[in-house]
Amino acid sequence: MKFTPAQFETAVHVLTAVLKFDYPADGVVSRYFREHSELGQNDRAFIAEAIFGVLRRKRMLDHLSNNGAARALLLAWMARTQGLNSRELAPLLRRGDDETVTAIKSANTDDLPLPVQAELPDWVVEKLSLNHSAAEILELGRGLASPAPLDLRVNTVRAKRDDVLATLAANGITATPTPFSPCGLRIDGRPAINRLPMFLDGTIEVQDEGSQLLCCLLAPTRHDFVIDFCAGAGGKTLMLGAMMHNRGRLYAFDTSAARLKKLQPRLARSGLSNLRAQVIARETDIRIKRLGGKADRVLVDAPCSGLGTLRRNPDLKWRQSPQSVAELVVKQTAILNAAAALLKPGGRLVYATCSLLAEENEGIIETFAAANPAFSIVDCDSVLTQQKIALQTGKYLKLTPHQHGTDGFFGAVITRA
Repeated sequence: MKFTPAQFETAVHVLTAVLKFDYPADGVVSRYFREHSELGQNDRAFIAEAIFGVLRRKRMLDHLSNNGAARALLLAWMARTQGLNSRELAPLLRRGDDETVTAIKSANTDDLPLPVQAELPDWVVEKLSLNHSAAEILELGRGLASPAPLDLRVNTVRAKRDDVLATLAANGITATPTPFSPCGLRIDGRPAINRLPMFLDGTIEVQDEGSQLLCCLLAPTRHDFVIDFCAGAGGKTLMLGAMMHNRGRLYAFDTSAARLKKLQPRLARSGLSNLRAQVIARETDIRIKRLGGKADRVLVDAPCSGLGTLRRNPDLKWRQSPQSVAELVVKQTAILNAAAALLKPGGRLVYATCSLLAEENEGIIETFAAANPAFSIVDCDSVLTQQKIALQTGKYLKLTPHQHGTDGFFGAVITRA
């Protein structure tokens, strides 16, 4: 690992701001980079890698350094996870740091409490322990602490996956088909995808394979009326439009105009003409009620704790709490109730989160089903089999990094009688 003392000190400065956890880490880092245009590519690469490396391993680094300050955490990260010794770290060391680095590198961590080894807050491990063994939690935690690969989705309105693979190869980019999604690609390394003509013309989009599989659960057809109830920036909406062969009607609803605004340039380059985006005030907006009982398919990608995305957003585990999850459960329940009212008889709804917690997932669905006998839970395995996707996770779609190579996702299918 190559670095300069100036890069290290800058990383300490930015990490100090990140560790306040007032704002998402990626936003803090991006803002600093915008405000300091003099930083070169190597500077930015080291700073970003160091900060997110510390956030992924913060519990262990807190223990090893016995100090939660940014400088101590960075030194511990460089010594323990990057394997640098005192000689290599010499330009950074102060009096007494040499002995500290040696102790950090030689420390035995096998007997530490499960939350520390799993790199998760105590309250998260407590909740996971209700339906997971200690070994499963440890595997999950280690998977969430590893960097995520770069997944792409091929826009099937514009191209076939094999053709995109060939074009990427011609550009010196190594890619392989994703194991499960029929339109996904996994990229080797971190090439500048956003500069490729195929990205600029909407042939490819960045989208985790797990997110793609949620769209496969909904499985819209070209004649359907489809609603993406919590569309956000529209990644799943765009895939649904392509699955519909640019036919039928597709609505993207969200309460955030800022999020939906990010959909507009992506929609413009996608080639889709069957998609309409609309900001709503709340899940009970009158525009929603007017569509009651009319939709063939509804996707509810509910706002959630986001704990399944810790590979990309490791600071989330320090910005969530049992209280915030309890508030989200109330919101998720209200959203699902409103979205289900949009379904016509025989229609299908997919409820999805990027959470790992049962109370945001099975708990929401099973409480809803018990209170609404007109709706039935459909086995996700059977839906995926119909889509010729060789993935079996049981009644619900449950994806994890260490088992499937995706972010952590939950999906459930319900139908209206």
